[in-house]
Amino acid sequence: MLPDFRVRQRDYLLEISRAITQELDLDNLLARILHVSIEMLAGQAGLIALRDDRGAWSVAASIGVAAPFLGYLEKLLSRISEHDDPSLFELEEINQVVQQLTRIASFGLLTGVGLPLIVHQKIIGVIFIFRNYAGVFSSNDRALLQSFADQAAIAVFNARLYTQINRERQRLNAILDSAADGILIISADHRIERVNPAFVRMVGIPAEALRGHRHEDVIVLTSQKEGMTLEVAERDGWPLTPNTTLYVEGDLKRLNGVPLPVGITYAPLMNPDGVLVSIIATVRDITRFREADELKTTFISVISHELKTPVALIKGYVSTLRRDDANWDPSVIQDSLTVIEEEADHLTELIENLLDASRLQAGVLSMNLSDLALGPLIERIAQKFQTQTTQHVIVVDLPPNFPVIMADENRISQVLSNLISNAIKYSPEGGPIRISGQVRPEQVIVCVSDEGSGIPPEDIPFVFDRFYRAENIKRTTKGAGLGLYLARAVVEAHGGNIWVDPKTGKGTKICFSLPKETKQK
Repeated sequence: MLPDFRVRQRDYLLEISRAITQELDLDNLLARILHVSIEMLAGQAGLIALRDDRGAWSVAASIGVAAPFLGYLEKLLSRISEHDDPSLFELEEINQVVQQLTRIASFGLLTGVGLPLIVHQKIIGVIFIFRNYAGVFSSNDRALLQSFADQAAIAVFNARLYTQINRERQRLNAILDSAADGILIISADHRIERVNPAFVRMVGIPAEALRGHRHEDVIVLTSQKEGMTLEVAERDGWPLTPNTTLYVEGDLKRLNGVPLPVGITYAPLMNPDGVLVSIIATVRDITRFREADELKTTFISVISHELKTPVALIKGYVSTLRRDDANWDPSVIQDSLTVIEEEADHLTELIENLLDASRLQAGVLSMNLSDLALGPLIERIAQKFQTQTTQHVIVVDLPPNFPVIMADENRISQVLSNLISNAIKYSPEGGPIRISGQVRPEQVIVCVSDEGSGIPPEDIPFVFDRFYRAENIKRTTKGAGLGLYLARAVVEAHGGNIWVDPKTGKGTKICFSLPKETKQK
């Protein structure tokens, strides 16, 4: 039979050994180690100070230590932090320093015992135990304490490593969950191990239902625009190196049946032996990029057509007038010059609209606000357009004392001119064009209506979009699809709104509101 104290010593070491394999929560582990340390050394109090990767020390756990005393120990920790060589941490030296500080702080009532925690030749912490008697350690005691400290150090090291891994896992989870792009983690045999919320939203399928399915059953591209699929690439030997990414672009099949334009980047994760472990797939919604490409194509098509017509007319009339074999009547010359001037004005208007569209996109659409008598302005513009048409009667129906507002006269004239011009253009059979107004407590409303063919209901949400033109008018009237887009920008820059009134029976009615006291945006 072993003596009782030897049995207890053995039990202490077994307790720490169990802690190494059973307890990975750092706070709980430190509390267990400190409790066992105090009991083993017959102490009254104790604490554990740990050193981080940067060399900074902090008290990680304590039992029975008063708060003022911790300030004294911080001085000791700063002295210990100067030593990087574990060989300098002899137990006698630490005991001497701790005992000196402890006696001063406790007026000679306590002594201190320090046990350094060393792992892989690096000091990761120190256990301080305080007791009310001086002790001399035999060689067996020293061996026991050293074994105890070594076991405790390994336990702390493992718990800190687990905590660090856990923290990194949480950080990775936060990154994956907050990413705007869809992310999939795929095993080497193409099984989906994990997806983030963004990808779930893209395909409309819960994460649990996706996990375990094969990649090719989930990533189905109904039309492939660029690159090659993962399966085709792997048949050709991908990945050849750890840094070889793969990109494919197409329309992703979704649960709701509406394909989503996506660009998918595959990045391999390989072990040190060059064996493929996982594949990280990043799925980006490229709808807006696709729309931008389509808009660019539309822009080139529309502008080419709009520029071609007036340029051809101007060139044709100039070439005709310059013929040496003809003696033109003055009236013919005057009519030809009138056409040339009108087409030149059309080109100028188109160029100005394009410049305004560019300024608007760049966020630099200038505004010059001043007091504006809106009623007289509407009357002047109506009279101007009445001289340009004989098939329409432009009627101004405004309430008396239509208010003066803060607005940019040139920009509001641009809006009114565009709406009246459209009313003339899209009601070729003639009829009245009515400009009406309302005064409300905080805003004024102006509406322009005609008796033309009207706007189909399905086109109403898009008429204020850049370059948009309804199908029923593309073939019969010319235009770049910029007028209403710019009108909306001007009205909104004044703090107002513009809309299509769907309540009109025949024709089109477009209204816009302006605040009485405009705040420039």
